[in-house]
Amino acid sequence: MTLSTSRQQTSPSTSRVEEAIRAAAERGEPLRIEGAGNWLDAGWPVSGATPFSLAGATGVVEYTPGDLTLTARAGTSLEEIARVAAAERQWLALDPFGPPTSTLGATIATASAGPLAHAFGTPRDNVLGLETVTGDGEVVRTGGRVVKNVAGFDLTRLFTGSWGTLAVITEATVRLRALPEVDETWALAVDEEAEALDALIARTRFAPLEPLALELVDPSLATHIGVEGGDRAVLLIRLGGNEGSVRSQRDFLRTLGEPLAAPRDVWRSLRECEPERAAVARFSAAPSRIAHSWAAARAAAPRDARAFVHASVGRGIARCILEAGSGAGERLIGAATRFDGTVIFERLPADLWARTRAENAIGENGTERLARGIRSRFDPMGVLNPGILGER
Repeated sequence: MTLSTSRQQTSPSTSRVEEAIRAAAERGEPLRIEGAGNWLDAGWPVSGATPFSLAGATGVVEYTPGDLTLTARAGTSLEEIARVAAAERQWLALDPFGPPTSTLGATIATASAGPLAHAFGTPRDNVLGLETVTGDGEVVRTGGRVVKNVAGFDLTRLFTGSWGTLAVITEATVRLRALPEVDETWALAVDEEAEALDALIARTRFAPLEPLALELVDPSLATHIGVEGGDRAVLLIRLGGNEGSVRSQRDFLRTLGEPLAAPRDVWRSLRECEPERAAVARFSAAPSRIAHSWAAARAAAPRDARAFVHASVGRGIARCILEAGSGAGERLIGAATRFDGTVIFERLPADLWARTRAENAIGENGTERLARGIRSRFDPMGVLNPGILGER
């Protein structure tokens, strides 16, 4: 692990973060770190903190197409990165749920992943290096700007997904991919009965199929994103590669049923399907038990309200999205107590977060003590997003 706090020249935007954190530490006043502000109700509430936005810290700092690497400031939108990379027939294969105005820094800080994680992994697999400012105002740089440089890789992964509780991400270097020659998505109506679903998924897992994404959506969500499935769930299969490879995979799909071409904007519609106010939870188990996770998420979704369920088949994760109100949060918490797997709450009404700890009887354990020790090392005064991970 490499921890660099050397006094390299910092940008004005990074210097502003340093100054703000040091001033907050001196005053003993915590900060609520914000990106574009799209998901401020995600994670436990951060109360009594002064908002500090990175939305103005934007722009691509360095882009080397030959190395498939790009460095940008934390406030740069994913939409802007996609535009710059597309000019070189490249892309950042991260598609977290939410609008394209979501920022790079927030995506990394929350380790948010979308359907493309099936083939390309999560932010921890795509972030090569970070520039951050810790809770005591020190600039820390990890990793490097080329794929082969793995120095500081553990620390890069530590900061990724720490929700801004260890350090504020000010700049990130990410791995890009070449855009596929052919990129197309097919929709296959499927039965949701556990045995039939398990059989279908098993066939795709051991088939001559290498999808970029493999996402199951319930009938309500299928209709919302413009896919015809009638009253059946729909499996979205995204194929990418050269013409010959995609043709071969397309031929195999026809042995599974009658796939139909999905709209070109189907993945964007899926990423932006969540209502402005929503309660969201992820149900996960081993990928081989996806039918089990799917059934739990479906059971949590009432049929008489705006509710969507989708699942990343290869990762074994099913997400349940309920429009806020009418007991949506309580319904998700209740479903979590009955599920014999892992449940992660993404968004809940502020007054319900404490119940997620009480309902699951979570108490002090070795992992929490370790996490608290790490936080005290990087944020000794507790000024960065206190409470957002549910710590006491």
